[in-house]
Amino acid sequence: MVHLTGEEKGYVTGLWGKVNVEAVGGEALGRLLVVYPWTQRFFDSFGDLSSASAVMGNPKVKAHGKKVLDSFSEGLKNLDNLKGTFAKLSELHCDKLHVDPENFRLLGNVLVCVLARNFGKEFTPQVQAAYQKVVVGVATALAHKYH
Repeated sequence: MVHLTGEEKGYVTGLWGKVNVEAVGGEALGRLLVVYPWTQRFFDSFGDLSSASAVMGNPKVKAHGKKVLDSFSEGLKNLDNLKGTFAKLSELHCDKLHVDPENFRLLGNVLVCVLARNFGKEFTPQVQAAYQKVVVGVATALAHKYH
């Protein structure tokens, strides 16, 4: 559960309505794989991840990034029940994929950076603070099955 004030919810939903999920998702996942290259081990089937340009131009990275942000969008609709919203994904990433739960936190922080880059002055410190709460809540929910 994420505790946001009414004003913070307005920041999050207002900006999210302007997000190009496909572009931002692909950029966020791509940057995760470039900045934290050890995360690439979970994406062996994605083909060429040998350089930053290969990662950022990889259609499988872009497609999976969109899929990730589609799930994130569902979380935004269910901020009061993030654990329930992400229960199946948590189980999948824990039991079958064995993803290090720290990667969820890293991806959330990268997403905040990408939003800041894409929205510039509109991504005020107040908006950032609200999004930081959300990405921490989502990362915690995704890591739930690990406990």
